[in-house]
This record gives sequence, C-alpha cells and structure tokens, in this order.
Amino acid sequence: MNLSRLFFISFSVISLGAYAHGPTPKKADKSIIINASVDKVWAVVKHFDKISDWHPDVLSSEGDGNNKSGSERKLTLESGVLSEGLDYFSDTDHEYNYRLNTENTDVFPVSSYTTAIQLIAEDDKTKVKWKSRFYRGDTSNSPPERLNDASSVKAMNSFIENGLKGLKERLEN
Repeated sequence: MNLSRLFFISFSVISLGAYAHGPTPKKADKSIIINASVDKVWAVVKHFDKISDWHPDVLSSEGDGNNKSGSERKLTLESGVLSEGLDYFSDTDHEYNYRLNTENTDVFPVSSYTTAIQLIAEDDKTKVKWKSRFYRGDTSNSPPERLNDASSVKAMNSFIENGLKGLKERLEN
C-alpha cells in the first residue's frame, strides 16, 4: 500500500469518527438567595407536584402527592404538557432530584434532562440551588435551530431563572 493511500484511509477514518460523535450534555446551574428560613422555603419547594404554586411558567401541575422516589408529575406549560419523575427526595438535606420521563420537544426543546433542587441555610436566609444536565432536543448531527444546543440552553436557563424568581417573589412578598 502506498503512503498517500494510507494517509487517505487514515484521514477518512478520523474524519468519519468526528462526525459520528453525538451531542455533548449541557448544564444549567443557577442559585438565588431568599430572605426566609430554610424551613419556610422547604415547606413550599418540597411538594414535588405543586411547582405551579410558585413557578410562573407552569400553568398547572399534578401528581400523586407523594414525595417518594418513583413519584410522577405532569406540568402544563403554555406550549403543552411535560411528564417528570422523582428520583431522590430528602427532607433532611432539603433536596430532590428529578428527570424528564417522556421527550416532548414541541413543549420544551430538550430530549432528556436530570435536575436537582437543593436548599442551603445561610443564617436566616436560604440559598436555593437548581441545576440540570440535559441534551438538546434533536440529537442528530444537524439539528434544526429550534432544537439545537443554543435553544436548549436558553430554554433550560430561562425555566430555572423564572422558577427561582417566582419562588423568591412568593416567599418574600
């Protein structure tokens, strides 16, 4: 085999490998300080199926009323319904983790996500941390603009920021 042919084959394999790689996960990590005790904030946040009580983007939310691993909730947003499942819940740590159960990119431009909300006492105030790891809505190599990395990052950051602001407003007013 001549050197130029070997170079071509090697270059082709490397090039195809670069195109075969799927999307990388994206992250959102936001926090806010609320002028209320951790117990007062947790009394509102801990109800997994009542996020519509404080999140302005959630028109309604419903679930089984349990805060146990495996509990599910349905969120109605302006664009439609999302189904989420609770993976971890701790009254002691003031934290819970949940995930998207069923992809619905017509409602939210991500294909999957896992999310955690944690409260941290800071004297008489509370730091609320909300972080998520997610993938864009279209995981192909050429996603349409509404389902690409930028739109998924923008949507997730907006959802989290609006939720944190809504929670702060609910508890401080």
